[in-house]
Amino acid sequence: MNETLQHPFDPIVFKDTHTLILGSFPSIKSFENNFYYAHPRNQFWKILEAVSGYPVNNRDQKIWLLKETGLGLWDMIGSCSRDNSLDSSLEDEVVNDIPALLASYPSIEKIAFTGKKAQALFETHFGYIDIDRVYLPSPSGAYAAMGFEEKAKIYAEKLEIGNKK
Repeated sequence: MNETLQHPFDPIVFKDTHTLILGSFPSIKSFENNFYYAHPRNQFWKILEAVSGYPVNNRDQKIWLLKETGLGLWDMIGSCSRDNSLDSSLEDEVVNDIPALLASYPSIEKIAFTGKKAQALFETHFGYIDIDRVYLPSPSGAYAAMGFEEKAKIYAEKLEIGNKK
């Protein structure tokens, strides 16, 4: 059995965040690089760059993009064990206290999920919460059923952000 891993990052949320994006749990590459969606094949930051017009060349620019677009980031799982970075390998999941985060940031009006695992965990544990929910296509490089342009179009629509350039 694998050791239990603790989520390594705090949520990124601002006083005026309107949409909280929830993933499942950071990839092994994200652990190594100490930031969300850090696997080089993950398209998350490139999608947000494409739809917002803000650059994502480093951590500060990524945080600035989130702040400027009213987005927040966190994950559903606070601790778990796993064999690899795939959501299907996650076991013994303990969910984060999403209701406490939402109570601390009343400006959050919507939750967006970057994967079916995150959405399923939310519905199982917090389905009673009255908040708008949207599902985003997985930004994972392993999810190739949808092309980059189509993913970006859906992100722009569901997150209600447009290119600022």
